[in-house]
Amino acid sequence: MAKRILITGGAGFLGSHLCDRFIGEGYHVIAMDNLITGDMRNIEHLLSLPNFEFYHHDVTKFIHLPGELDYILHFASPASPIDYLKIPIQTLKVGAMGTHNCLGLAKAKRARILVASTSEVYGDPLVHPQTEEYWGNVNPVGPRGVYDEAKRYLESITMAYHNFHGVETRIIRIFNTYGPRMRLNDGRALPAFIGQALRGEDLTVFGDGSQTRSFCYVDDLVDGIYRLLLSDYHLPVNIGNPSEISLLDFAEEVLALTGGEVGITFKPLPADDPKQRKPDITKAREILGWEPKVGRKEGLRRTFEYFKTLPSEEWSRQPKEFVSMK
Repeated sequence: MAKRILITGGAGFLGSHLCDRFIGEGYHVIAMDNLITGDMRNIEHLLSLPNFEFYHHDVTKFIHLPGELDYILHFASPASPIDYLKIPIQTLKVGAMGTHNCLGLAKAKRARILVASTSEVYGDPLVHPQTEEYWGNVNPVGPRGVYDEAKRYLESITMAYHNFHGVETRIIRIFNTYGPRMRLNDGRALPAFIGQALRGEDLTVFGDGSQTRSFCYVDDLVDGIYRLLLSDYHLPVNIGNPSEISLLDFAEEVLALTGGEVGITFKPLPADDPKQRKPDITKAREILGWEPKVGRKEGLRRTFEYFKTLPSEEWSRQPKEFVSMK
């Protein structure tokens, strides 16, 4: 009998790719999403499958699922800077109440749960690259605090359930990830750049563009999640691509990819925007035998090809303001 796995945030960017992976591995997948940032188009190709179910539900409310459950992947959360400003309370609630409900379900079902944390727990880091032992430099009352602190709480309550209730838990710290099904206009660096290029606009770079990010292609990330879930390691693990690049150089790469004849516009750096971001993936290599395989050039090509297939009216819309380059 197929193992049953619940994936919260299952209609989102990462959640939908996880649904695909676990369907491909022979699991019975239950996706759950309140669609506040998720999109049914991401999973419509799965709806007719007998080993796939979808529940339209908000995980900050009590979760009831009939039958046995083997695994839970908790990926329900807004994940872009624009979301933090538009829905800050919901961002905090899904990290706190939503995680509490998922952990309670894991305890009741005796299921193993993997929770999605983030490199944002490191804040604007004073250690580079970031190892799992670094505690971070986070402003709890800044504009990013609702997301950063929600994820730090997520880690704390997960460890409490592991230590006090004996729940089998796994914690992944996700670094910048990109690929098909990203929301084109969510304010993050790659979709923001590609959206502007498609509209024939100058690309917006904040500050002088010297701040760095490390971009991991979604297929690599999903493989890391799969390996961590099935591992015996319960402490946080960084999953990301350590290939570091400045946002100015990244904008230049996108311009070269899209063939646009536009330029680059500079705007003031947002509050608490991290100056450096690069994962130390020693633990992932040693414990999971994992490291990224898709280079940035190939990953960008695949992502751009996806965005070009979207209806023109979708990429012609732009957010009211690009607020960060997460």
